[in-house]
Amino acid sequence: MPDWLLPLLVPLAAALAGALLVGAILLALRPRGGDSEGVLILADRMEALSDRLDAAVAAQNERLGRALAESADRTQDSARRIHERLAVIDAARANIEALGGQVHSLASILGNKQARGAFGEVQLRDMLADRLPADGWAWQFSLTNGTRCDALIRLPFPPGPIAIDSKFPLEAWQALRRAPDEAARAAAERRMAADIRKHVDDVARKYICPGETAEGALIFLPSEALHADLHALFGTLVAEAGRRGVYLVSPGTLWAVLGAMRALMRDVRLRAEAQQLRREVAKLAEETERLDRRVASLKRHFADMQADVQQIETTAQKITAAGARIEAVEMDPPAAAAARAAE
Repeated sequence: MPDWLLPLLVPLAAALAGALLVGAILLALRPRGGDSEGVLILADRMEALSDRLDAAVAAQNERLGRALAESADRTQDSARRIHERLAVIDAARANIEALGGQVHSLASILGNKQARGAFGEVQLRDMLADRLPADGWAWQFSLTNGTRCDALIRLPFPPGPIAIDSKFPLEAWQALRRAPDEAARAAAERRMAADIRKHVDDVARKYICPGETAEGALIFLPSEALHADLHALFGTLVAEAGRRGVYLVSPGTLWAVLGAMRALMRDVRLRAEAQQLRREVAKLAEETERLDRRVASLKRHFADMQADVQQIETTAQKITAAGARIEAVEMDPPAAAAARAAE
């Protein structure tokens, strides 16, 4: 029976019992001559009692209605919160399923050699494009020995261009991580050590060309976990590879290395621009010196010209004076001329 039904049945049962009791009393006290007045008084009292019972039942019903309404509101609010939580759980479940699909896809990629190589190449290329200028690196560059490296970072000498290889054998590492016992783990470690040594030998032989590349090359590992395991389990081989000029880098360490290389390229570019600016300043100083010589020569020519002008002015003044004298002589009358001659 529901919890809300019992409070409703109790007042109804009480009202019904009261009504039955009133009816029974009325039947038992039917009017018999002189007792009619007492019966009427008892009937009035029973009626008043019935009214009070009805009022009590109505009040109880009203309280019960309010309680039921409040209970319904709380139930609806709880249902609404439950639906919201279910929606959140559904969204989380969808995200988990999507993440599981991505993890499965990543596992499929890493399980296939060709797909794994393509994944490493794409990751390497994105990092190079993001950290270095376009003219600072080349993709699938062919060296003079006929080897094609995955990428070549064009650094100036020293140290020189650095070749990068993005392929690495992961089968032995995966077997090492899945080894069920110590014997399988030891076999996987021996296989992984042999694979590392062979790959380092190939990179050192193919990607380090004296006079063409730097005295070192990089092996890009697309997994931070693999990089950590190599340093933790095969530190001797990693140190040996470093002595041969082959360095194993993860995405995190390559990011830092590319940052240093970009700073080196910027420094080289600034030095080249400074040299070019110095040459231009030297040319400007030479042109300025030539301009000074030509200005001095022009000043000398101008001084000579001024002297010539002054001499010309003096000659012109003399000519003007002689012309004036000649004109004065021609305009004198013959008598005045004779008088001056006699004097």
